[in-house]
Amino acid sequence: MVVTAILITGVSRQLGARFARSLAARDDLDVIGVDVLPPKYDIGRTRYIRADIRNAAIGRLLSGSGVETVVHLGMVSSPAETGGMAMMKEINVIGTMQLLAACQTSTSVRRLVVRSTAGVYGASPRDPARFTEEMTARVEPRSGFGRDAREIESFVSRLARRRPDLVVSVLRLAELMGAHTDSALAGYLALPVVPAPMGYDARLQFLHPSDAVTALELVAGADHPGTFNIGAADVVTLRQALAVLGRPAIGVPERLVAPVAAVGRRTGTADMSADRIDAVTYGRCMDTSRFAAATGFTPQYSTRAALEDFAAGLRPGRFRAPRLGQLAAGVIGSALGPARPAARAGSAGDRRA
Repeated sequence: MVVTAILITGVSRQLGARFARSLAARDDLDVIGVDVLPPKYDIGRTRYIRADIRNAAIGRLLSGSGVETVVHLGMVSSPAETGGMAMMKEINVIGTMQLLAACQTSTSVRRLVVRSTAGVYGASPRDPARFTEEMTARVEPRSGFGRDAREIESFVSRLARRRPDLVVSVLRLAELMGAHTDSALAGYLALPVVPAPMGYDARLQFLHPSDAVTALELVAGADHPGTFNIGAADVVTLRQALAVLGRPAIGVPERLVAPVAAVGRRTGTADMSADRIDAVTYGRCMDTSRFAAATGFTPQYSTRAALEDFAAGLRPGRFRAPRLGQLAAGVIGSALGPARPAARAGSAGDRRA
């Protein structure tokens, strides 16, 4: 049996670990997991190698292991993971540059898969109903993973031009959402009371982690060059999402959203960067038909189902529907005053009738 070597970056994070564990269950793959931190999640039979992709030594690892496929999931999507925006950008941009340089000079690598994000499209009131892969942001993402991903995609495009023999796939993933998802947006939606931009009801599109793994497996195991939007086809609004999660919203004037988010970052209650604030203000949705046509991929979880799966793993909110019903009954009862005793049969009123 021929065994193919595949290298996955970012295996200390949820998606990387989940993808590595899935591939490592196969006997025909030698799965190598790379990260600067030891994995926090189960990676199955994956061979973990502690390495920093910002170091040029990653090239020696590729050549020494005869890696044929590289799957780059080692991006940081939130500055809270690294202690600041500067370190996040260094890991995302400098780390990717070093990894791509190693892929360019490697004689064994023939397939490269790079995780990107829907955040490259930004979010603004001028956006189309759904972004296709050919479209660009109406307003460039101001900061965070979306901005880094735009730079990363430009580096990947240059590599594809220099190495036309390399099969390069870029997956623009919608926000991951599912049971125990650990992300900035998930943390925001799970707040006991959610500060929502007043006057807006953003449309949200999610991707369940298990569907993300399936999409990654499709491009890691066959040649599907190009850039693809990946997400569930349906959308929910922010208010609908909060209703599913049993979280009440408190309206915040638009000019105060950024200061409120800054307080959340300082206190550690929510890590909402400027690009994510834009996303929950104006919304963002993608057309995912290209990937479906190329691979036959159909997500098992809709956006709403992914959100419900996330809700199932949360502690019940104080204001879920049954609780709201109880509160409403209490308020109505207080307004009407104590109940009056029912009139006895044969009362004066009855006799007058």
